[in-house]
Amino acid sequence: MFLSINVILMLWVSTVGGEVGLCDFPQINHGILYDEKKYKPSFPVSTGKFFYYSCEYSFVSPSKLFWTQITCTEEGWSPTPKCLKKCLKLDIVIVNGFLSEVEHTYPLNKETQYKCKPGYVTADGKTSGLVKCLEDGWSIQPICIKSCDMPVFMNARHTDNSTQFKLNEKLEYKCNDGHENRDGHTTGFIVCGEDGWSHLPMCYESAQSCGPPPPVSNGDITSFPLQTYPPGSTVNYRCQSFYELQGSAVITCSNGQWSQPPKCLDACVISEENMNKNNIQLKWKSNKRIYVKTGNIVEFACKSTFKAKTSVQSFQAICKEGKFEYPICE
Repeated sequence: MFLSINVILMLWVSTVGGEVGLCDFPQINHGILYDEKKYKPSFPVSTGKFFYYSCEYSFVSPSKLFWTQITCTEEGWSPTPKCLKKCLKLDIVIVNGFLSEVEHTYPLNKETQYKCKPGYVTADGKTSGLVKCLEDGWSIQPICIKSCDMPVFMNARHTDNSTQFKLNEKLEYKCNDGHENRDGHTTGFIVCGEDGWSHLPMCYESAQSCGPPPPVSNGDITSFPLQTYPPGSTVNYRCQSFYELQGSAVITCSNGQWSQPPKCLDACVISEENMNKNNIQLKWKSNKRIYVKTGNIVEFACKSTFKAKTSVQSFQAICKEGKFEYPICE
């Protein structure tokens, strides 16, 4: 009994004298002690001992050094070893935008501003926004989307007071009195797209606009037809297969009238019945053409055992607006 009390007393005196270590092995969340396997068995350690620790990726010590020194003191480890969450500039990609600050790392709860390039806005329609470094990384992945400025109106007005419009956003307008838009209406809207506004908000004097382009027999316009065309508008025509276009393929709206449209001249149809009746055939056996365009030449020849009755020139017939003369053999 006396021996046990003596041992306890000796241990208490040793502890008061500072011979027993004061600092246990530091538990560092998201961090590691330098050469940890080597030094861990020596803990606890006495005051004055110092070590170095480092933090995992995306974490940083308060000193922001890769290796941070900590020293054992009577109050414990100094400074207290910590690994704080950090956000990296490389982890945030802003298409058509950029971070305003030049820092490469940002500590937990740090807010920083990002800006969009000209012609782009944030998701809420502003030219800049804020992101914050949180435990799980950046608070948001910023986006900068295409925007459109307020357009210039011609003979029209608008009621929207906005100055920036987001992608796919509509802007309504109204034509001035006595004017109409390209659709023949006094009101309309335009849409903000990837390449800017869908079209310019323009209105024209009603008397100067043109109606639908005149029809052309065996021909069509190459664009979608509208009810109304503003002055200066043009449309293109094309003919159906085997029809020959005569005149200008383009017409223009001027003073409420279209310029002269082209014609689509008929093709010539080669008739087997007429050839048999006149004892003739196509000169070139490989020629399988049944249709011949206006202005083109088709060559004939007499069938076997038959001789030409009409002139030599008649066997080279010229198609003229769907008609030509067949030569005759007998």
